[in-house]
Amino acid sequence: MQVHEQRQDTIQDGRADFDFFFGTWKVHNRRLKARLKGSTDWEEFYGECTARPILGGLANFDESVFHRESGILHGATLRVFNPTSRQWSLYWVDDASHTLQIPMIGGFKDGRGEFYSQEPFEGRHIFCRFIWSNISPTTCRWEQAFSEDGGKTWETNWVMDNTRIR
Repeated sequence: MQVHEQRQDTIQDGRADFDFFFGTWKVHNRRLKARLKGSTDWEEFYGECTARPILGGLANFDESVFHRESGILHGATLRVFNPTSRQWSLYWVDDASHTLQIPMIGGFKDGRGEFYSQEPFEGRHIFCRFIWSNISPTTCRWEQAFSEDGGKTWETNWVMDNTRIR
């Protein structure tokens, strides 16, 4: 009985938050062509993503391939759970920037994940937000938004609608 109770504590502390994402996904992307410029011109493209647990479930890793108008983009996300703070740190890297990005920090509440960072954009620092929502066994949505006014207003600039392949 004690082992079962310990597993329940582990699941409820947040480290299982991204378990829904393990597997392979087809991804429909909508990405603003110009960010924080009032643009309404979207680029649409498809991709694939495969996610899996690592470090005994304390972290996970995904690899993505995006088929953009400008060419193929490869990217990866490392997500690491901190059991003390009960928060996730999300690290992105792609073959365009060649740099591990500043981590997004946050977690899930009531089936919705929110993650934030302050990062460089065109010579200044802005707020960035990721939202995970519409989570089901076969679909989920990821959104990225930027704020140049300290989080008072947000411009969503990238939306990924994921459909499970396996």
